[in-house]
Amino acid sequence: MRNVVAGVLDVCCVLVFVGIGRSSHDEAGSVSGFLGTAWPFLVGIAAGWALLRVWRRRADAVPVGVGVWLSTVAVGMVLRVVSGQGIAFTFVLVALVFLGLVLVGWRGAARGLEAARGDKPERV
Repeated sequence: MRNVVAGVLDVCCVLVFVGIGRSSHDEAGSVSGFLGTAWPFLVGIAAGWALLRVWRRRADAVPVGVGVWLSTVAVGMVLRVVSGQGIAFTFVLVALVFLGLVLVGWRGAARGLEAARGDKPERV
């Protein structure tokens, strides 16, 4: 069940990123536009999960969160270029910062809450 929650949180992080970005550029109205912006990053999450075999690991910020974050941004940007969506340097920086904060951050916050409750780390 924890893997499902982790996957949902990762997807939600990307969807929030896309939603904020599209609304800040007055592009928030179209579902197809939203999905067109989101899909490269969602594929990036899937690639990160597959490369790191996240379902078999504890959802720690390091190395899992960092790996998923970097994969999401790298694959997402490559797919945007290949699909003709293009990228700008500032967009890459914003994606790195925002997705890093949320994809690594929720994992760090979860570990902090576990430690505060005195939970023993679950190892696979």
